[in-house]
Amino acid sequence: MNTSISAAERLARIQLNAFLYFRADWLERLIEIFGSAQEILRQDARTLSQEANINPDTAAKLLQAALAVNPQEEWDKTSALGGHIYIPEDDEYPQSLRNCKEAPVAIYVLGHLPADERACVAVVGTRKITPYGRRVTRKLAEELAQCGVTVVSGLARGIDSEAHAACVRLKKPTIAVIGTGIGRCYPAENRSLEKALLEHGGAVVSELPFNSPPNAFHFPRRNRIIAALSQPVVVVEGEIKSGALITAKLALEMGKDVLAVPGPIDSPQSGGPNSLVKQGAGVVTAVADILDYIPQASRFGLDLRFFEHATQAPDKPLEELSPREQQVMQIVGTGMCSLDQIAETLGSDVPETAGLLFELEVKGFLSCENGLYSKNKF
Repeated sequence: MNTSISAAERLARIQLNAFLYFRADWLERLIEIFGSAQEILRQDARTLSQEANINPDTAAKLLQAALAVNPQEEWDKTSALGGHIYIPEDDEYPQSLRNCKEAPVAIYVLGHLPADERACVAVVGTRKITPYGRRVTRKLAEELAQCGVTVVSGLARGIDSEAHAACVRLKKPTIAVIGTGIGRCYPAENRSLEKALLEHGGAVVSELPFNSPPNAFHFPRRNRIIAALSQPVVVVEGEIKSGALITAKLALEMGKDVLAVPGPIDSPQSGGPNSLVKQGAGVVTAVADILDYIPQASRFGLDLRFFEHATQAPDKPLEELSPREQQVMQIVGTGMCSLDQIAETLGSDVPETAGLLFELEVKGFLSCENGLYSKNKF
């Protein structure tokens, strides 16, 4: 923590941060104009308006909101939960967030933020998760976590919760950037998930005052923090106009890479990702597609042995197959064969061969595309 910032100035920053209707970079500009947050709070609305060239009504509301907050109480309540309030001058304040155009004047943190050089990837999407979205989110988040990547999301229902839960099951750290104060958990059913992610080395982050409720406008605002902490941002599911696409837009404005998981064209929840793909977003079909976008400097410490295992998994044991089914698997080998080719090589008629192929498909050993059979990768 930076000791060159006085305790009084730190508390004044916490007060300024409470005015949620002002861009954070504008608050920084006010601090530059007046020299300190303390000096801003000494002004009346008229002087603040004239000196900073802002609307008089806005100046009045800023001072009203800031002076309504008890900053020492904010500090004490946060400390009682084992948390901290950081400002950009603190070493603990993430560099990736400090580099953001609209870096928060203060952030409340429970748990442990990863070192700046650690790879962080956002996995975001809709609250209206589909079975497809659930499977994909779980798979990607688990494999990212096992590679050593910290998954960042928003602790909302749906994709966010699934991403955090996947990491928690593996006892790996994950970061939740929330749209309430850290004194609340929203939705309430995620309280046990929040507790678990903190127990396994993760963090909960908010720029909002301690007891801030889940107001609708808080969530688009917090999305810039998710984007800032991550590289790349992965959108799994979401409608064309959804919070996930707001996160994607903000990430692009920051110069971040945006990736999308393509989905069924008749699913509204895949409308957003499919639209992003059409606009040039990177396509995610496996964890390898995400790892390719992690900056080289952040790859230090990643366990790519898991990545190799995940992308080149061994075949299922053939011992569980009948001798005749094993023969079919040998014929298919690593290529692609038609029913007629397999029947001829097997020395069998078409009905018997078709039955064997059907059984192998059901068991998950073979797949068929355009009439050609090939081995599945497990």
